[in-house]
Amino acid sequence: MFEKYKPTWMVEAIYQITPQQLKARGIKAVLTDLDNTLIAWNNPNGTKELLDWLQVMAEADIPVVVVSNNNASRVKKALASFELDFVSRAMKPFANGINEARKKLGLEKSEIVMIGDQIMTDVRGSNAAGIRSILVRPIVDSDAWNTQVNRFFERFIMKHLLKKNPDMKWKREI
Repeated sequence: MFEKYKPTWMVEAIYQITPQQLKARGIKAVLTDLDNTLIAWNNPNGTKELLDWLQVMAEADIPVVVVSNNNASRVKKALASFELDFVSRAMKPFANGINEARKKLGLEKSEIVMIGDQIMTDVRGSNAAGIRSILVRPIVDSDAWNTQVNRFFERFIMKHLLKKNPDMKWKREI
């Protein structure tokens, strides 16, 4: 029952994921959640670490597309200085937004990975779309009110997943 929420990999931070790791697994593009994955939900300016990571991905010809449940104006405003393509109102945990991003990229499911900080939306949506996922720790410990509800249920699901899958461990790479 909870296998729908199991990530392919668990990495401490998005910035630890390198083009070499992705290419070794046949991954040609990254889909990423916005809030608490790419940027802190309450600080849309990002960090130098984020800018460096995006530069490394661009130099490696690995497109990064944001797939967010937020509305278009919120995502566009948050990404204004990053020049990233995005899909808003993605409806995660359903596959709609992930599939839309995949079609934009023109790649096969096996050539894409979804990175996110929530198993209830990002990982579940990835599994629904049939693509691999990387669960990352949230950038900040606080969440918007609507995400706090998901975090409550995530603790229960993660406890179950970790019990059934002792190989699920936080790592510094995929």
